[in-house]
Amino acid sequence: MTNPRVLCLGEVLFDCLADQPGRSLNAVESWTPYPGGAPANVACALVKLGTSSGFIGCVGHDQAGNSLVQLLEEIGVDSTGVQRHPTAPTRQVYVLRSLAGDRSFAGFGSRDTTEFADAFLQADQLPVELFERAEFLVLGTLELAYPQTRQAITRAIELAEQYHLKILVDINWRPMFWPDPNAATAPILKLIQHVDFVKLSLEEAELLFGTTDAKAIADRFDSLEGVLITDGEKGCSFCFAHENEGRLPAFPVKAEDTTGAGDGFVAGIIHQICLKGIKALTDPRTARDMVAYASAVGAMTAMKPGAIAAQPTALQVEEFLRSH
Repeated sequence: MTNPRVLCLGEVLFDCLADQPGRSLNAVESWTPYPGGAPANVACALVKLGTSSGFIGCVGHDQAGNSLVQLLEEIGVDSTGVQRHPTAPTRQVYVLRSLAGDRSFAGFGSRDTTEFADAFLQADQLPVELFERAEFLVLGTLELAYPQTRQAITRAIELAEQYHLKILVDINWRPMFWPDPNAATAPILKLIQHVDFVKLSLEEAELLFGTTDAKAIADRFDSLEGVLITDGEKGCSFCFAHENEGRLPAFPVKAEDTTGAGDGFVAGIIHQICLKGIKALTDPRTARDMVAYASAVGAMTAMKPGAIAAQPTALQVEEFLRSH
C-alpha cells in the first residue's frame, strides 16, 4: 500500500463514446469504450500531475472491472479501496458527441441504473488506514442515488472528519443515474453541509441555488472554504474564504471531447492546494494562478478523446501555460 494524499470515492466505468459525432442515439453505428467515471478520472489526473491518490469504489468480477483496476494500478493510483461485487457488472454508459465535442449521456444499454457494481459499495469495507494518512477526500454525488453507496459516503465523511481530511465534492449532476431524479436535491444539499470545497457547473449552481454567484453560494454554508463554478468555453468563477472572488476566461482550445474536462479541473485545483497549501487561497494573485492552472488541465483534457487517456502531465501543463 502507498500513502495517497488524496482519496477519490465513487464510480469507475467505461464511457462508450459514439464514433460518429453529431448523430442521434439510433443513428450511431459504433462505439469506442474509454475508461472513465468522475472520481476515477480525478485520481488518475492527480497522479499524472504529481500528487499521489487512491481510488475507492466497486467494480464487477468481470473483464471490464479487471481492466479498469489494472489501468488504475498502471497509472499509479492506489487500488486498496477497490471492492468487487460477485454478480453485478461493471458500469458502462453510452455517450453521444456533438460536432463541437460536447457530450450528452444516452443511457446504460439494456440495464437499469441500479444494477451496476458501483451501486453496491460497502461502508464497512472502507480501508480506514487510507484515511489515517490522507489529506483530501474527493466525492461526487452520483453514488448518493443508491442506498448502500450512500451509506459508504456517510462513513467516508465520518472518517474524513475523524482524521482531519479536507473534503471536495464535485456535483456532477447526471439525472439518468438516479432512479428518481426529483429525489436528488435533498441529499446533495445535505452532503454540501459536510464539505470544505464544492465545484459546480453553471447549470448546477442555478439548479441547486438559483444563483451563479460563487460568493452567494459560499455564504450559505459556514463550512465552505471554496466554491468553484465552471462554464465550459466561457471560463470559471471562484470564491475562497468567503471573500477572495474572481473570474477567469477559458483557454481557447479546440475541444474534441469534453468528457472529463471538469474532472481535470478538479484535479488541477487539488494538486495546487497540495503543493501550496490551503492558506495560499487567501492571496488573490496566488489563488488566480491556482485556478488558471486548474483551467489549463481541464482545457487540455478536452483536446483529445477519452477522459483518462487525454489527461496531461505536470510538464505538459507548464508548457501549455507558458505558450498561452
